[in-house]
Amino acid sequence: MEILITNDDGIYAEGIYALAAALSRAGNVTVVAPDTQRSAVGHAITITDPLRVVKANRSGKFFGYAASGTPADCVKLGIKAIMKKRPDLVVSGINLGGNLGYNVLYSGTVSGATEGALLGIPSIAISLDTFIKPDFSAAAAFSVKLAGYVKKHRLPPGTLLNVNLPNVPAGKLKGIRVTNQSRTSFNDWFDKRTDPHGNTYYWMTGDFKPKDADQASDLNALRAGYISVTPIQFDLTDYKFITELENWEITA
Repeated sequence: MEILITNDDGIYAEGIYALAAALSRAGNVTVVAPDTQRSAVGHAITITDPLRVVKANRSGKFFGYAASGTPADCVKLGIKAIMKKRPDLVVSGINLGGNLGYNVLYSGTVSGATEGALLGIPSIAISLDTFIKPDFSAAAAFSVKLAGYVKKHRLPPGTLLNVNLPNVPAGKLKGIRVTNQSRTSFNDWFDKRTDPHGNTYYWMTGDFKPKDADQASDLNALRAGYISVTPIQFDLTDYKFITELENWEITA
């Protein structure tokens, strides 16, 4: 397989390094990733500035292409400008921190995979549900397995897989659950501060302590020690509401 890898933590993050090393066993890997941290940029693309790309080395060897844009930019660049062959698979990650519930809307990791799906390529977003002492080995190994399943079975057009793993060694994983997206999000607020020049500024902060009664959700799978695999799509239409909205008989 020709595999394009990106992320939102930046090309020098440990998660993408582990992912590329693992997936190199499954095919020819090309890495195109942001040159620095781009977390929570969502599906933003760059249209008012040029995108600058430089070759990036790791451990003294060429690793991939560092781009000045977002994860979605990187996928576009990889497919349309850098790779000589169209990729068979796009994988975004391994993200430091889970991407669950409504937070997939903000996630640069998920958006990298979404861009791949928009361009008609089977795509996976993979995240490790921790910010402390991450062990990427199980997530990297699972990415290779899942790539094989995607190659064998394919994905419906417009659908990608959002994968989240608990931060435990492979031997302690309970298994895999196919899940739905939970209705959870960060509880955020703004810390009001003053800079040395007397100007007010705000720094967003928050916590993530949600509850979800739906046992089939991504959140509860992770809490129970399982890998969560959620098929998601980018058609945001509320089809159930269309008929009712038509009954409003809205006029111009």
